[in-house]
Amino acid sequence: MKYRKSDAKDYAKEHMRGIWAAALNPFHVDGSFDEEGLRANIRHWIDDLGIAGLFIAGKQGEFFSMTLEERKRNFEIAVEECDGKAGTIMSASDQNFATVVELARHAQDIGADYVVVHAPMLHFVTDPDDTVYNYYKLLCDEVDIGIAMWSHPDSGYLMSPELCARVAELPNIVAIKYSVPREMYVRLTELAGDRIQVSTASEAEWLDNIEELGWTLYLCSSPPYQLQTKADQRMNDYTRLAFEGRFDEARRVRDSLEPVREAIRATRPGGKPQAHGKYWQELLGQVGGAVRAPLLQLTEEEKRATRAAFETCGLKL
Repeated sequence: MKYRKSDAKDYAKEHMRGIWAAALNPFHVDGSFDEEGLRANIRHWIDDLGIAGLFIAGKQGEFFSMTLEERKRNFEIAVEECDGKAGTIMSASDQNFATVVELARHAQDIGADYVVVHAPMLHFVTDPDDTVYNYYKLLCDEVDIGIAMWSHPDSGYLMSPELCARVAELPNIVAIKYSVPREMYVRLTELAGDRIQVSTASEAEWLDNIEELGWTLYLCSSPPYQLQTKADQRMNDYTRLAFEGRFDEARRVRDSLEPVREAIRATRPGGKPQAHGKYWQELLGQVGGAVRAPLLQLTEEEKRATRAAFETCGLKL
């Protein structure tokens, strides 16, 4: 690894910065993993879009439909293609704790920068705090790599800011992707922002969080490569302006992307977020591909509506 376990927090504070994006995984029509397509996308995201880091094999990447070996291979491809030019955070999330540990160790062994592990779904538990703390403590005991917490409604509960701050005391907890209402992540920033990088998935809130909370990390979803092209990098632009303290200019650039956001929102079917995201990638010239069962593909009518919105949203190709 690039750091010792005892230095994980300091390393992440210095290096885990900027815009990190969650990778959608391209699959062939027959369901097989399109390795070359992913490699091409990663090169575009890093070389053309300047994305600082990639979140690999998460919910966007359909990890739930992949075998353990495929997930490991997904990690390896990202490390090979990023090759020090961008950071990597590998999703080791799984309902089986032994699988979480195996994936985290694999990420550590191949030179990934960090792993992210979402809070476990707990059956019959009505007071989850001590169990969830123990979950992350046991994981920290097993590996040296920096670990990001991840709390979201899919778990059936949300980790409280106080619980997150307690977990943040563990030596190699370095960050959190906190998909919660704003007042919760504001509170966590107050409680533990000196120890871990706090972030949320919402691009719409990114600029405000730089200005009002002093955040330096956006971790992470798909907008960094869906709102931008090689010729049109307004998300990068408003982020740079905000980091320079030029917030009025940053806000104007951010707001100019609203037609793009609305085109995506208005055409994305509620049950098909990955399929829609992949088709939007194809319209941008990236490799999109199919989704895996049980997810549903876009219909031709849904594709036509998406293409029409894309062509009038104002993104420059």
